[in-house]
Amino acid sequence: MFFKDRLEAGQKLIPLLEQYKNNPDAIILGLPRGGVIPAAEISKTLSLPLDIIVPRKIGAPGNPEFAIGAITEDGEAVFNEGVGTIYKIDEKYTKQEIEKQKKEAQRRLETYRGDRPPLSLTGKIAILVDDGVATGATMRAAIKSAEQKGAKKIIVAIPVIAKDSLQAIQGECDEIIYLDAPIAFGAVGAFYETFPQTEDQEVIEILKKNQMIFQ
Repeated sequence: MFFKDRLEAGQKLIPLLEQYKNNPDAIILGLPRGGVIPAAEISKTLSLPLDIIVPRKIGAPGNPEFAIGAITEDGEAVFNEGVGTIYKIDEKYTKQEIEKQKKEAQRRLETYRGDRPPLSLTGKIAILVDDGVATGATMRAAIKSAEQKGAKKIIVAIPVIAKDSLQAIQGECDEIIYLDAPIAFGAVGAFYETFPQTEDQEVIEILKKNQMIFQ
């Protein structure tokens, strides 16, 4: 399955999430940056509040785009099984990357939210939205973050996910909603006709607009 852009991907997920429309216990959580665009579309149509959850990918040595793991918002590391052996990752590299990504996660939270407090997830249904899942590390860290924040139910909603990542994530959340799970995956952008990098300012504007709607 291919998508015109992130907006269309979000629109195609909406029918699968209709049961949560106007649910006072449900919150949409976009993973910045690209996941915020489909998340905002879902939030608007289903009349659910929008917030962000900011895990950070830990890239492989010499190949930073390939995730060997990720950290939660609180800095806890989640690693993909077997990658440490494949990439021969030493402890020094891991510690440096975790610290680097903790700082970037904090920067993004402060930049995107400004002075607005995060929405409480305690006792809530957390619907985690991204534009796609390749290795699954970042989404697994997002799930753990939602657990740490007290969510009573965690739903992952994504347009496209690698088949092996689907199997891994299914056991870590309450429900996973997706449109396609191909065996041959590659990069998330390969499933989109238009896949530009989402900029910080776009995320800031989306969150501000959404807050005005739900005030």
